[in-house]
Amino acid sequence: QVQLVESGGGLVQPGGSLRLSCAGSGFTLNYYGIGWFRQAPGKEREGVACITSGSDGETMYADSVKARFTISRDTSKNTVYLQMNSLKPEDTAVYYCATDLGSTCNIETDDASWGQGTQVTVSS
Repeated sequence: QVQLVESGGGLVQPGGSLRLSCAGSGFTLNYYGIGWFRQAPGKEREGVACITSGSDGETMYADSVKARFTISRDTSKNTVYLQMNSLKPEDTAVYYCATDLGSTCNIETDDASWGQGTQVTVSS
């Protein structure tokens, strides 16, 4: 059974950093594309970052987070990370990781497995 568990959220001041973790169980994360998404109150869910399958997986980012966020994978821990730097108040949202067990970043969100989410709040 595919399970994803996010952690690492919290309250941080503008300009600060957080690292989110997405731990997988029941499957090997390295074989699949994994995406990070977020949803702020009153807004639609949006894709933030994604990494394709394999040890040399390609990474993709939303324009709003490019050069600030970095997605990576630790195969030994079966975990995908989202390093978030230079955080802004508009980054406040619940962050989710997801996979549809495909190899690309073209994740079919209706068919995907999702974690429970982790809250990120950027505020002074």
